[in-house]
Amino acid sequence: MNFHGTTILAVRHKGKVAVAGDGQVTLNNIVVKHTAKKVRRIYNDTIIVGFAGATADAMNLSERLEGKLERYNGNLTRSAVELAKDWRTDKYLRRLEALMIAVDSTRMFLVSGNGDVIEPDEGVIGIGSGGVGAQAAASALMKYSDLGAREIVEESMKIASSLCVYTNDKITIEEL
Repeated sequence: MNFHGTTILAVRHKGKVAVAGDGQVTLNNIVVKHTAKKVRRIYNDTIIVGFAGATADAMNLSERLEGKLERYNGNLTRSAVELAKDWRTDKYLRRLEALMIAVDSTRMFLVSGNGDVIEPDEGVIGIGSGGVGAQAAASALMKYSDLGAREIVEESMKIASSLCVYTNDKITIEEL
């Protein structure tokens, strides 16, 4: 899936995790909103989720993940796997067009409607139209700077917003 219209970046570095999302919403070739919040905390503020894709689909998935977290006592791994299973096999959910990043204090996952639950090796993952640029910038900053997780996502998102026309510099950052 390749979604235009957003960039979400998650970084785990130096014992902290930060997730950032830009604020731009586009409808075809028109920017209709500059300050959308695509990153938020769920499950008693212990999990951060970020979405690329259709807004209604993203909200639906967020609510479903929170339900799974309630059912599995906050176990993000189990909840993400169960959500991915439902997403892939449920007739209604299969039509949802979104990708999700979900992180807690120890785990980071990309969850997709294809049934993917991917934990990155290097503690960094980007999704959306500017995701590759943001992830590349974050990887370099993690390796070659002394910045913390929050500063890395902030600087990386600025770089992505300078390259991707579907990404702006109105960044929301959540940290654990």
